[in-house]
Amino acid sequence: MATVKLAPSILAADFARLGEQVSEAEAAGADRIHVDVMDGHFVPNISIGVPVVRSLRKVTRLPFEVHLMIADAPRYITAFADAGADTLIVHQEAVTHLHRAVQQIKQLGLRAGVAINPATPLGLLEDILDDLDLLLVMTVNPGFGGQKFIPSTLTKIRRARELLDARGLQADLEVDGGIEPHTAPHAVAAGATVLVAGTAIFHQADGVAAAMQRLLQSCSDTR
Repeated sequence: MATVKLAPSILAADFARLGEQVSEAEAAGADRIHVDVMDGHFVPNISIGVPVVRSLRKVTRLPFEVHLMIADAPRYITAFADAGADTLIVHQEAVTHLHRAVQQIKQLGLRAGVAINPATPLGLLEDILDDLDLLLVMTVNPGFGGQKFIPSTLTKIRRARELLDARGLQADLEVDGGIEPHTAPHAVAAGATVLVAGTAIFHQADGVAAAMQRLLQSCSDTR
C-alpha cells in the first residue's frame, strides 16, 4: 500500500512569515510544498509568482510543485524552473498544446504534472497519461482556498486510479481542494496518493505539525 504524502499549500499560509511556515511544514514531515500561482484570468484570483518561489527556495530543501493556474503557462515554464521549481503542473483547460507543454517541462529536467477541473472529463487526458509524473484532480473549482470538497469528484479520482493502474503507471495521483480530516480519507480510499491541503494545515490553532499529523491519522486506515 502506498504511503500518503502531504503537500502543504502555501496559499493558506501567513504571508507575513511565509518562510517560517514553510520551515514548519518541512520540520513536521511534509513531502513537498505546493505553490499556487494565479493570474486573475484563468482563475478569478491573483496570488504569487516567480520572485516568491526564488526566495522560498533558500529556506527549504523540500521539492516545490508549482501549480500554474494561469492562462499562458508555457510562457513561464522556464522562469519557474530557473527559480527552483521541481515539478510544474499545468491545467488541461488552459494549455492549447498540452503535449508540447509537458515535453517542455521534462526537457528542463523537471517533473511534469497536469491538472483537471471538476467538470473536465478525465478522458481528455488519456493520450497524455504516459508522459506524466503527476495527475492532479481538482476537488474544488480552482481560484480560492478554503472551499468545500466536491463529493462527485471522488468518482473521477477512482477512474484516474483505475487508468493509471491499468497501464502500470507510477505517476502521483494528487488531489487539491477542500482536503481536511473528514474528506481526506475518502480521497485516499478512492486512490489518491498525494493530498494538497492549505487551510487544514496553516489555519489550525494547534499549529502546523499537529494539523499535518491529524490529516495523516485520518487516512491511516484507508489503504
